[in-house]
Amino acid sequence: MSQETDGQKMDTTKRRFLIAATSALGGVAVAGVAVPLVMSMMPSARAKAAGAPVEVDIDKIEPGMLLTVEWRGKPVWIVNRTPEMLGLLGKHDDKLADPGSEMPQQPDYAKNAARSIKPEYLVAVGICTHLGCSPTFRSEIGAADLGGDWPGGFFCPCHGSRFDLAGRVFKGAPAPTNLVIPPHQYLSDARLLIGVDAKGA
Repeated sequence: MSQETDGQKMDTTKRRFLIAATSALGGVAVAGVAVPLVMSMMPSARAKAAGAPVEVDIDKIEPGMLLTVEWRGKPVWIVNRTPEMLGLLGKHDDKLADPGSEMPQQPDYAKNAARSIKPEYLVAVGICTHLGCSPTFRSEIGAADLGGDWPGGFFCPCHGSRFDLAGRVFKGAPAPTNLVIPPHQYLSDARLLIGVDAKGA
C-alpha cells in the first residue's frame, strides 16, 4: 500500500514537472512566433527616416551653387541664388505657364515671385512634374543650346521641360506645373529643416 502511494506521488510529481516544462516550452514558442510578427508590423528605422524631416546646414552653400539632399526618397534642391539670379526672376513672366504660382505646388508662404521664405534660397523637389525625371541645374545665363535667352534654371533632358530659377515651368513644356516646393522652415540663418513647414505642420 505504501509502495503504491509512493508510486502515485512520483507519477504526480513527474506529471506536474512535465506539464510545467511543456507549458514553459509552449510559452517560449509562442513568444518566438509573436515577437517577429509584432516587429514586422512596426515600421523599420529606414521607413521612419524616409518620412522624417531633414535638417540641412546651408551655411556652406556658395552663392550660385546647388546642394541636393534626400527627403522621403526624393531629391530636394537648395539653391543659393545670387542677386543677379534674383534680378532675372521678374523679367520672363510672359514666357511662363504659371508665373504667379496659382497651382498648389507650394505652401502659402512660398507663393511669391521667388517661391521661397528667404529670397536667396530656393528649396524645391528635384523631380520634373511631367514624368518624374530629374532635371539638371543649368545656372549659366544665355545658354545657346537652350535658346540663347535662357535666364538660368533647370532643364529636363528626358522631354525638354524648362524651369526658371524659382522652379516655374516655361510655356509649351511637357511639364504641366511648376516644381513642387516642399514644406520647410529655417531653424537659424544656417540651418534649414525640410519636411516641417513654417507653421509647424
